[in-house]
Amino acid sequence: MSKLPALRLTGAKILRDNSLSEGALSLYNGKICEGNFAEVDLSGYLVLPGIVDLHGDGFERHLQPRPNVHFDKMTGLKNADAELAANGITTAILAQCWSWLGGRRSPEYATDLLQNWAVYKRNSLVDMQFQLRYETHMVDTVDALLRVIHTHDVEYLVYNNHINDASNAQASAPLGFAGYAAEAGRSVKQHSAILEEMLGNAMKVDSSLKRLASALLTLGVRTGSHDDDMASTRQYFSDIGASICEFPTTLEAAMRARELDSPIVMGAPNVVRGGSQSGNIAAQDLIEAGLCDALVSDYYYPALQGAAWALADQHVLPFEAAWALISSKPAAIFGLKDRGSLRLGARADMVVMDAHSRRIEATISNGHLAALSGEAGVRFLSALTTQTIAAE
Repeated sequence: MSKLPALRLTGAKILRDNSLSEGALSLYNGKICEGNFAEVDLSGYLVLPGIVDLHGDGFERHLQPRPNVHFDKMTGLKNADAELAANGITTAILAQCWSWLGGRRSPEYATDLLQNWAVYKRNSLVDMQFQLRYETHMVDTVDALLRVIHTHDVEYLVYNNHINDASNAQASAPLGFAGYAAEAGRSVKQHSAILEEMLGNAMKVDSSLKRLASALLTLGVRTGSHDDDMASTRQYFSDIGASICEFPTTLEAAMRARELDSPIVMGAPNVVRGGSQSGNIAAQDLIEAGLCDALVSDYYYPALQGAAWALADQHVLPFEAAWALISSKPAAIFGLKDRGSLRLGARADMVVMDAHSRRIEATISNGHLAALSGEAGVRFLSALTTQTIAAE
């Protein structure tokens, strides 16, 4: 994919050095630089750092839009890529399950999806990476998991444990349990049998996790835990090297994460909706308490920009600080030193947003034009056409 030619963006308010102010920004060869190049007048727009999303499973609806309705994985990745770009997400970590729940959450599905990704990512619009969400009771699949991680250079794994949720659903919400079984292509009896098998692995989980954690450390894979519900849960996972705390469900767990210097990640939809869909602690409460380091898309990509504006509009945070929760801070958590801010020498990852409508009209990812629409599109095309004519 061709990078944009040397350009100078002028007239916009640019977010850099924690300040939003009018200025100019130049880019060339995929980097932010200095230089007087062909100009694109972006008066009336905001130029913001590209969004870094550390956990999102919204891509699943492009692969399986309805239960038991599966589409070609390469087509799904292509359309998820376009959706990410349209929402200003220049780095996306797709959260793929490695789970006994089956169907699109199974190890077989994850392996095939990663094989498709290995081909697709060469031409992706944005930087798409993968996180594997490993169910802790799948002790017999650890060796296969490590082979897949090594083969596909997966850099992030998160520990999940949905055993109790499934057991509770089996006992008190049989229709919901049957729905999960049907989605996996199983009968209720088959799904129950697999759940019982996983429950039978309980005594092996601790030693299995410690072996896995040691191997992941050797491979240089970052790890975290998902839905920590108690201080002791966060402590356990921190002790085996899982530093990132995704979606703590209680204040107690979040406070222990802070004591352990574990980065705390919460869902942007939680902020936009004003609370958790499942009745857990509200992300905004944690933000106000200083117990949230980054926001992620979770299941809805548009929520990232929506959450930043919601926090600013409600005077919870200045806009600059709110945008940092979806750009510079997640980049720092994941060790992505080349992105997250519009500083000289950084990757040319940026969002061009209409200051009035708050619509994203252009997304530039690593100097590539990933999405373009509206009046900003007209201005970019005009500048590029003029530059082409001048070169001739």
